[in-house]
Amino acid sequence: MGHGGNVIDELVTDHREVEELFGKIEALSPGEKKRKVYADQVTMELVRHSVAEEEYLYPAVRDHLVNGNTMADREIEDHSKAEQLMKDLEGCKADDPEFDRLVAELMSEVRSHIAEEEQTLFPQLRVACSDEELNDLGDKVRRAKKMAPTRPHPSAPDTPPANKLLAPGAGLVDRMRDALSGRGKED
Repeated sequence: MGHGGNVIDELVTDHREVEELFGKIEALSPGEKKRKVYADQVTMELVRHSVAEEEYLYPAVRDHLVNGNTMADREIEDHSKAEQLMKDLEGCKADDPEFDRLVAELMSEVRSHIAEEEQTLFPQLRVACSDEELNDLGDKVRRAKKMAPTRPHPSAPDTPPANKLLAPGAGLVDRMRDALSGRGKED
């Protein structure tokens, strides 16, 4: 499964990539340095994914679904919890005693969020939106991910229009920091 297509296909592909990284973390022994590399990669992917959802998916959920406001608010709250966990994890090394606890909590939170989206939100959105709308959202989400931050910013706005204005600038800074530090790169 590759990237492309409608918004649901795009986001499900992201979910599978995150789950693959979780599997890599779980396959390694506690304290192994590569666990931190994979945790950084998970964080980078999750932040980009979350920002794109907040910019385009959740406004569409609000507009098209009967309980859209409630659903979008719940999803954004899930993002906030995960983002704080990622922020806390950012300062941990793989052998830090907190690392394993934070990674386990992040995996649990994200897996629950993915299940909610894939079992409830996405099927409802598929019924409520035309193929053209879903494809258009897919294009917007892919563009947003390219410009999105790669590091958690828990205090940043998570709803339009402020998030759409600030995310590209934060994303540029994050990508520069990542390039200079080698964050998320395997040796």
